[in-house]
Amino acid sequence: MLIFLFLVFAPLAVSAARYFWLGDGRENWQTADRSSAGLLPAAADHPEAVVRVFGARTVRWRSIFAVHTWIVVKENNATTYTRYDYTAWGEPIRTNGFAPDGRWFGAAPEIIVAVDGARAEALIPKIRDVIENYKFRSYGDYSVWPGPNSNTFVQAALDSVPELRAVLPPTAIGKDFPYTGRWVGVTASGTGLYASLAGYIGVSIGWVEGLEVNFFGAVLGFDIRRPALKLPGLGRVGMSTGV
Repeated sequence: MLIFLFLVFAPLAVSAARYFWLGDGRENWQTADRSSAGLLPAAADHPEAVVRVFGARTVRWRSIFAVHTWIVVKENNATTYTRYDYTAWGEPIRTNGFAPDGRWFGAAPEIIVAVDGARAEALIPKIRDVIENYKFRSYGDYSVWPGPNSNTFVQAALDSVPELRAVLPPTAIGKDFPYTGRWVGVTASGTGLYASLAGYIGVSIGWVEGLEVNFFGAVLGFDIRRPALKLPGLGRVGMSTGV
């Protein structure tokens, strides 16, 4: 137990030290840069369908622990992207509230999932269907911890396309919230099993997901398929997840 607690809290301490000593460089989050990070080509110049999941560190001290994730899609020959966020203010599901690949209040995003062409075109209807029918869409439904939050929302969309075999980073706090109401089941990829106590404590193991232990939002684990450690606060250390 002491070893487990050390492995949970030591990475968080490193992340906290990095934040308090080095800062996050964003200064006032209210006036922070939200412009495009240049990770997407102009939609009109890219006729192929697109699916992207982006993630960026959350605002202020919360960036020690977590990232905010969102979804971007574009059908074949569409001249605009559609971005979906789940936020704590206003109506939770926000469409095109920000630039598709925009900085999250000054934090540069990273690409978590990238799919193009015919494969993306086939996945987009499934993703849109989940978004349109997501049950936590009313004012007041958003909950920072343990969920449902932005990462719960994105996980629900990814769960609808198991063939994508996509895995959110361990810093996507809220991804393990059981939004379906089922506390035990098959993982999103269909290659393993999960158990979750209302999102507070849980475990999942699968060929795609690797081993993850959720301890009150702090996710610790490892990936064998693409070797990497999964550490609270610091995220994935090792080979990237791929798509």
